[in-house]
Amino acid sequence: MKAINIYALTRVADSRTQEKLERQLSGRKRALKIKEWETEGLKALCARLKEVMEDACILDFFYSFTMPKLGKEFDLLRVDAESVVNIELKSGNVTDEAIQAQLLQNRYYLATLGRSMYFFTYVSREDRLMRLASSGRLMKAEWTELAAALSKQKDCCREGIEDLFKEDRFLISPITDPGRFLRREYFLTFQQKDIRRQILKALPESKYQCFTGLPGTGKTLLLYDIALQLSGTDNVVIFHFGSHEKELEELDARLKRVDFCYYENRDGMPAGKTYSAVLVDEGHRMNREALEDILSFAEGFHAPVIFSYDMEDPVSPDERGESGAVLIEALPGIVKHRLTNRIRLNGELSSFIRSLMCIYTKPHRPDYPSVSAVYADDGEALRELLRYYEEEGYIYIKDGSLDLPALPEEDSIEASAAACKEFERVVMVMDESFYYDGDGYLRSVYPAAHGGRVRNLFQGMNRAKERLALVIYKNEELFGKVTDIF
Repeated sequence: MKAINIYALTRVADSRTQEKLERQLSGRKRALKIKEWETEGLKALCARLKEVMEDACILDFFYSFTMPKLGKEFDLLRVDAESVVNIELKSGNVTDEAIQAQLLQNRYYLATLGRSMYFFTYVSREDRLMRLASSGRLMKAEWTELAAALSKQKDCCREGIEDLFKEDRFLISPITDPGRFLRREYFLTFQQKDIRRQILKALPESKYQCFTGLPGTGKTLLLYDIALQLSGTDNVVIFHFGSHEKELEELDARLKRVDFCYYENRDGMPAGKTYSAVLVDEGHRMNREALEDILSFAEGFHAPVIFSYDMEDPVSPDERGESGAVLIEALPGIVKHRLTNRIRLNGELSSFIRSLMCIYTKPHRPDYPSVSAVYADDGEALRELLRYYEEEGYIYIKDGSLDLPALPEEDSIEASAAACKEFERVVMVMDESFYYDGDGYLRSVYPAAHGGRVRNLFQGMNRAKERLALVIYKNEELFGKVTDIF
């Protein structure tokens, strides 16, 4: 997206023409619907700035910019290396409390830029300019104050503002980045916030609640955030399934009212405290015995249970078996929520993974520039190809159940240990055991090994943020099917 000259935009009277002009100037993919009061507000803003700024008519702003992934919108933004100026436009009939709340929220989101920040709201019908003080108070502003903030800016960002809001600035994993989580240097999407609101509102009447979604929808972050909310006055406990016992130790040591339990068996259940709520992460990894243990534990405190688990719909039902997800959803009276917005994984990788899991999935994308698939006809080729990808910065996520030649340990991680983590680039291996069944689902001749080879592959591929590579080993028929996806 590019910054635009709002003075030029307001010289056009016809709304349809104005929308086409804005799209041309900003490079927006879709035309923006501009309301009449917004145009009048922009005109009035330009006129007032002209009174106090000689260069008012040549100022560029990012107009109606929405933060990627989060969906947070700003009316006007102007950014240089030292500062950011945000102006919100209102027509009228808005309270000071509402203005202050919006500007405080804007400050919360823009703080990730690490720059000096200036926040203003212009109420056009009342010709009223307000600013947010550094203390958080809302104050009446003079136009010279806004002019001064704008005049200080030099060599402003003109395009690519999305690059300033890369998701790794504000979308984190509590498991891999506990420090930032503990400092609350993260944001939730609007969908995550809505599910959190619904879950908290339903407590304690709802005995069981759960939320699910595909890998990459931010389930762990949401669950841990809910735990923080609930721990304001009472103790809560989180049961985690996966391979992150060491990572949980730091969180457990620093959060006084949140206990973290890495579940292995019923002998490791926490004791000596009373809990107001029990939370379960990576619930799809539970078996029936673990679920019964946790439910019995929660019943001892009359505590509600909140589950988070992966939705594995793209995986063949025969490969999923009786996963924890099936057990959770069968609980009587359980209230379900579903996350649909992929935060970590980009749309291209998501589309490819769905197509790989079931080759009859339609429609395929026209191309997959961030995905590669190569063929290894023997052990030496497999080693060399993995070495090539590792040199290119890929993390090899390996499945210990595969019958593969001895491979180097460097830059690799077991599939079970990769849960809740994310990597820019991921490479995985598919061996002779993989095939497609009559319904087009990816299957393995060893579905029960290590939790299921297909499930391990699915979970591992979903750890990739930017690029994905597959090395097909001694399986020419599979390689042909995979290349057909491209």
